[in-house]
Amino acid sequence: MQYTNQHTLKSEFVIDGVGLHSGIRSVMTVKPAAAGHGYKFQRTDLPNEPIIKADVDFVVDTARGTTLEQNGARVATVEHILAALVGMEVDNALIQLTAEEIPIMDGSAIAFVNAIERVGIVEQDAKKIYFSIDTNIAFTDDEKNVEMVVTPSPEYKVTTMIDFNSNVLGTQHAYLKGLKSFKKEIAPCRTFCFLHEIEYLHNNNLIKGGDLDNAIVVVDRILKEEELQKLATMFNKPNIEVKQEGILNNLKLHYSNEPARHKLLDIIGDLALIGYPIKANVIAYRPGHKTNVAFAKKIKEYIKRNKSMLDVPVYNPNEPPIYDVNYISKLLPHRYPFLLVDKIIELSDNHIVGIKNVTFNEPMFTGHFPDNPIFPGVLQLEALAQTGGVLVLNNQGGPEKKFDTYFLKIDNARFKQKVVPGDTLIMKMELTHPIRRGICEMKGTAYVGNKLVCEADLMAQIVPREKRED
Repeated sequence: MQYTNQHTLKSEFVIDGVGLHSGIRSVMTVKPAAAGHGYKFQRTDLPNEPIIKADVDFVVDTARGTTLEQNGARVATVEHILAALVGMEVDNALIQLTAEEIPIMDGSAIAFVNAIERVGIVEQDAKKIYFSIDTNIAFTDDEKNVEMVVTPSPEYKVTTMIDFNSNVLGTQHAYLKGLKSFKKEIAPCRTFCFLHEIEYLHNNNLIKGGDLDNAIVVVDRILKEEELQKLATMFNKPNIEVKQEGILNNLKLHYSNEPARHKLLDIIGDLALIGYPIKANVIAYRPGHKTNVAFAKKIKEYIKRNKSMLDVPVYNPNEPPIYDVNYISKLLPHRYPFLLVDKIIELSDNHIVGIKNVTFNEPMFTGHFPDNPIFPGVLQLEALAQTGGVLVLNNQGGPEKKFDTYFLKIDNARFKQKVVPGDTLIMKMELTHPIRRGICEMKGTAYVGNKLVCEADLMAQIVPREKRED
């Protein structure tokens, strides 16, 4: 489901568990928050109950998890709860904790997702601002043999590939096409580690809260009986077994590529620290928390340099349109040479994105201007208005209902760049108020690539076609 407004929880929920590394019990209360709040953590066990913003600039540690520090307080292993909030499209939440570390639960995000579903999600009266990546942004870490890249995409997609030279895991990849699949495909996937890492983690005061119910332990060799006994003591189990090389205690995987899917979960959680929801295709080879955070910082820096691109529609001509010109011509009364919308690529109850391909063959270029063809600003406004007309007329019941729209007012019209033959005009119209008594008010923006070329506030009236005056 694609939300166009921000969302928060209908009510709070409480999760009680131990931290994976600290072993300390923590009560986590996740509360609704106002629009624009984003994700913030609060240490209610500390004096003055300090707030820690979920921001990549406050990351202080990435050893087996992501740790934030601000205002003299820390919060650790934040990636799973952040992934759950992003995956369920909750934009604003306050996460209160009675200890430093987020409860690990079963090592996945499913407990958090189920809690979000249980309390429900509510729409807020504020627009959700996406950042649309318009170019490839790459990151490499030669030491860890990690490669990551984001490429333009009209929705949030993630692909992960892992290869640890393991006979058990082999080479795995996982793919998420849009957040609508997050709950089923990604949320249940548990964290994992290799047997040879267990002793190191244990000796370095980590995984105090780890057991065989909240992590997949990959075994790359046959274990001796004394090694199994040592592990049983470490995990406070009567016995541990591995019938063959594979998974410790013969734990059943949810998916054959569950480790790769969990790495994808971690990426979603760590990239939440960018601070903006993004529309992009993320591809990662051998990712980890350290490189995820470094990559998030690089993307955030790019956003800071290109803030004018916030919420710019992404046009992929390879994607089929929602409506083509045949449907548009049934909905609108306009005809050649005055039908100025070729197709619709995005549509919701309160916004629409249309495409106008500008060619030299159009009649206005005969006189506007000879030897210097420029698509007239007034026609850019008309193209925006027609795009908005598709939105409101489609909402009125489609072509069968026989409505038309008429301009009432144009305010704050500005033209930023020339539009010339060969350009593709990407036109976005958004309702600024609910339609009342047939009056619709909309904000229009038009782009060529990622450059704003035209904007205006438009008002129109919806009139039944059979009652119009000729």
